[in-house]
Amino acid sequence: MKKAYINVALILLGFLLSGLLNGQSQLLTKAESSNYTSTSTYEDVILFADGLISSSDLIRKETLCVSTEGRAIPYLILADPMPENPKDLAGDDRIVVYLQANIHAGEVEGKEATQMLMRDLLEKNPKEIFDNVIILVVPILNADGNEKFSKQNRTNQVGPENGVGVRHNGQFLDLNRDALKLETPEIRGVVQNIFNTWDPAITVDCHTTNGSYHEEPVTFTWMMNPNGDRSLINFMRDDMMPGVHRTLWDKYDVENIFYGEFLDRMNVDTGWISYAAEPRYLVNYVGIRNRLAILNENYVYADFKTRVNGSYHLLKTILEYASANKDNIKALLASADNKMLNQFETHEVDSFAVKYKGVPTPEKITIKAIEADTIPGMKGYWSYKQSDRKRTVSVPYIADYFATEQVPLPYAYLLTVPDPEILENLRLHGIKIYQLEELESLEVESYQIVELKGASRLFQGHYTNTIEGEYKKEVMDFPAGTYAVLTAQKLGRVAAYLFEPESDDGYVKWNFFDRYLVPQWGRGYYPYPVYKLYEQTPMQPETN
Repeated sequence: MKKAYINVALILLGFLLSGLLNGQSQLLTKAESSNYTSTSTYEDVILFADGLISSSDLIRKETLCVSTEGRAIPYLILADPMPENPKDLAGDDRIVVYLQANIHAGEVEGKEATQMLMRDLLEKNPKEIFDNVIILVVPILNADGNEKFSKQNRTNQVGPENGVGVRHNGQFLDLNRDALKLETPEIRGVVQNIFNTWDPAITVDCHTTNGSYHEEPVTFTWMMNPNGDRSLINFMRDDMMPGVHRTLWDKYDVENIFYGEFLDRMNVDTGWISYAAEPRYLVNYVGIRNRLAILNENYVYADFKTRVNGSYHLLKTILEYASANKDNIKALLASADNKMLNQFETHEVDSFAVKYKGVPTPEKITIKAIEADTIPGMKGYWSYKQSDRKRTVSVPYIADYFATEQVPLPYAYLLTVPDPEILENLRLHGIKIYQLEELESLEVESYQIVELKGASRLFQGHYTNTIEGEYKKEVMDFPAGTYAVLTAQKLGRVAAYLFEPESDDGYVKWNFFDRYLVPQWGRGYYPYPVYKLYEQTPMQPETN
């Protein structure tokens, strides 16, 4: 044990000496100290954080989770004054912003940028930020993937030359596909210890792009699933994101555009699309929780230092915007919550988008495009290469998603199979569960399955389902104790996403209900074991 402490002290001393030798009196990240030829290991991040903590009272370290391979994933809290407990925030006027990096461990700019930003904020203690913002940071979410360094990972990426980690976590799962099913310790930790505990107003998730060619080194976009609150989506689209875009360019001289890819990489005039709207992606999941979220995608073909610098200034700009606009943001979020809580009293009941499509935003997007050429003999996504032909284009930005098919939200979903895995998943999300107080004969809407198909290929460990069916009204008896989930709660949209049978990211999709849907013999199906109740009915909170 004594030897371990000596080793830690020596490494911390090395950090300090590295800074002094470079003419600086501050800790340097692995990227900085290596002149951007390397990115941080898990140990580098832990030691860097410990170095910050040893020199400042404005930062505290907590454990987000323990990874599959046994690594304690840290999250850092930066605040002045520092809250003793998240419960203290009830009377706190500040806004909480969550910065997350390294969800894909080959995409490493955010990991370096968040470390640098924490250091600089603690050193400069900017009153205009700390007076208004509490900052949460997870610099290395996918620690297990991070440690699988290789120069053969992401070979299309320009640096760091000494290699990066892999996309998947220790379970060989993509953390950015797990927001609804919650099968990974990392995303469970984010949901429980960040979202449910601190309830951040704004979440930023840092990545690196693939795909289309352009000159701007930083791209970003906002949550866009149509089952999120439309007023929050429109605020991001029309106010916050354009504001961040302008500040990042004008104040920090960082060229940037909203994230996407060309609809046709061989014809850049066709349009630009942000194509992933499902809430399995963490940013969209935050959206259906009625909070603001930003996806940062740094341009893979820019050099590593430029990408880190761009991500750093984007994160800083977001903090500055949050500080300057916190009262407006808090009011918007409170309004969205109240709309869900009071929808049956105000008779403004929401609907759920079962199917949806993207359409252009009101404003076109201007891109400093680089045209592509095809690679002879190759097919598919990776069959393109960058040409030397540059052209600025203004094209439609397909990033507004609207329902093409929708169903009304019920007062409650009644669950007739008390499956422990489903109940645990609901509780992990923070969804409130109720039970019927007594035997009730209720008119409900049942879902009769017409067709159920599993995918022919595994995806994230699942043969995901597609389902077709029809609703039927009927009167049924439900015993006392039947589990119910009301939609008139803050996370009512998340509950709807999980329970709606034709949802593209719910319990049916991810096989939670498989054993309850198909009998051992015969060609038919069991009734879907979730019933939609539209009449307000007495319920009590679940009894454990």
